[in-house]
Amino acid sequence: MIRVEFHAHTIYSKDSLTPPEDLIAAAKKRGIDRLIITEHNNIAGALAAQAIDPDFVIVGEEVMTRQGELLAAFVKEEVPPGLPAMEALQRLRDQGAFISVSHPFDVVRKGHWKLLDLLEIVPYVDAIETFNARCLWPGFNRQAQEFARQHNLPGTAGSDAHTVYEIGRATLLMPEFNDPDSLRAALPQAKRLGGLSNPFVHFASSYAKWYKRRQKKLTGQKSISQG
Repeated sequence: MIRVEFHAHTIYSKDSLTPPEDLIAAAKKRGIDRLIITEHNNIAGALAAQAIDPDFVIVGEEVMTRQGELLAAFVKEEVPPGLPAMEALQRLRDQGAFISVSHPFDVVRKGHWKLLDLLEIVPYVDAIETFNARCLWPGFNRQAQEFARQHNLPGTAGSDAHTVYEIGRATLLMPEFNDPDSLRAALPQAKRLGGLSNPFVHFASSYAKWYKRRQKKLTGQKSISQG
């Protein structure tokens, strides 16, 4: 059995300041065996991390569709944001990726799903994220767990880590896997470890977004003055 972090971000996401090498070091320190890096709408951070440790890092992506967010693993080609959900799903399925659905009932976050939209994609996903450590209300996760049970879908769990402090907060203990098919086979035997993060972790994401906007503005002003 191995311990898997299924949902994590680095500085390549708009709301994180964590370098890939720091995320890898923190994950290993906390006993994680496989790390799936799921940047917002890109795979650059996951590829950078995989170059550091190919046997440890799995390339994933958290994709914002018009209906809600998808959480994919074993992604080979980046899927852009803003597509209709079915088109994004088709792009992921065409490359054989494993597809879960990010925090589907967390209405506090932009990427949550309306029930009718979620029902439409059920036949095309492999799992539902039934536990996300960043949910502010436990009921959001309970709703996801009940939805997965009703539709006979396995559940993924992840820290949704945007800081090194959060990595490993919620993980899965499960049989080993090395590709999307073996992940699908192993997931029904997975056991969740951990719990919710301190709500104050959301301030770190807000600060990261503010800091990056400020740096971009300062850089732009500097470029103009130099020109």
